[in-house]
Amino acid sequence: MFQDSPIYDRLVAECGDVPAQVRREAERVHRELELVMRPLHFPGHGLGPERPQGNPGTGWQRSALLPGPR
Repeated sequence: MFQDSPIYDRLVAECGDVPAQVRREAERVHRELELVMRPLHFPGHGLGPERPQGNPGTGWQRSALLPGPR
């Protein structure tokens, strides 16, 4: 990345290759998140091909209540 850069070389010697460490950590976190965020593969869970999607608006909805006596 930084070719022939004595300042960068000195920083790496003093502090380690911080950008490379951050990159590795970001890749590790990304892999973990991919595992966690995968849809479940059990019948009735997720939106995969095993679960048909209903019509829009057929799920749970919250009705607004007007203030005052019921």
